[in-house]
Amino acid sequence: MSRLLSPLGLSLPILAAPMAGGSSTPALVIAAARAGGLGFLGGGYKTPQALAEQIEAVRAEGVPFGVNLFAPNPVPVSAEDYRDYVRAIRSEAARYGLPLPDGDPVEDDDHWTDKIDLLVANPVPVVSFTFGLPDRSVVAKLRKAGSTVVQTVTSADEARLAAEAGVDAVAVQASAAGGHSGTFTPAQLPPPTPLPELVAQVCSAVTLPVIAAGGIAQSGDVADVLRAGAEAAAVGTALLRTDESGASAPHKAALADPAFDTTVITRAFTGRPARALRNYFIDHYDDIAPAGYPALHHLTSPLRKAAAAAGDTRLIHLWAGTGHRHARTEPAARTFARLAADL
Repeated sequence: MSRLLSPLGLSLPILAAPMAGGSSTPALVIAAARAGGLGFLGGGYKTPQALAEQIEAVRAEGVPFGVNLFAPNPVPVSAEDYRDYVRAIRSEAARYGLPLPDGDPVEDDDHWTDKIDLLVANPVPVVSFTFGLPDRSVVAKLRKAGSTVVQTVTSADEARLAAEAGVDAVAVQASAAGGHSGTFTPAQLPPPTPLPELVAQVCSAVTLPVIAAGGIAQSGDVADVLRAGAEAAAVGTALLRTDESGASAPHKAALADPAFDTTVITRAFTGRPARALRNYFIDHYDDIAPAGYPALHHLTSPLRKAAAAAGDTRLIHLWAGTGHRHARTEPAARTFARLAADL
């Protein structure tokens, strides 16, 4: 009997990982639940009002679901380094007639307090955090409101800190994961430990239920992490090409394009390490990109949106895990069924 899944009424130990920026649509979250699993709305980058609207859209379907937030863990960047990077990428922005800011870096906390207030006032079944560890009082408020609280961790040490903060479970993310690393220390990347090994390390360090994430793309991957001690497997990249995914058309196409044959960890797009398909922007700017989140995210966001609208994969953040070649164009329910084939 799963301590994590059974209270939520799940029949399948597979979760749709939260993907901020539009990929985790309400339709994808609902499809995950109807397949027997659990889906997460990505609360990052959304206004509280937009997040509330998506929550109500999923809640209306009467299915279990979760919401993921970015816990504040800023990576400051000096004004000088920031302006140097602005000058470096200005020619790319000029292709789309986009002016880049001349002022200081934009720093914010992604409406943190307002989003916590929203989730306390209108509780959802599961709340998860990534990037940083929220204060123990925040965890307590959410648990008191009735939510199960999950913390993303990338090491046994981070799992111990999460346990001390009072969370109900940890999502153990390996470096093979697509998109941003959830590490608490973005200046120091976690080692490339295979996911089953990392799960075993965390299970030895804490007694909390474990969700495994990072590079899970086939049914054998799911079986491997469950044998290692996880109660569930979370998949993200494997769902990016599904019918319900909100990923852009060029992003979906790139995942299957033989021209994109390598994933790398880069901070060129957002100033925080994230795994993506290697492309022109990474090749030209990763080496000079300063660490600086969310300042670099805000700087490059208009350029990335313009490039996506134009189908210009040279300049898009093509987030992808190491198993991206297994993502298929199909209903999400079929992806869940394939991943559960060895259970």
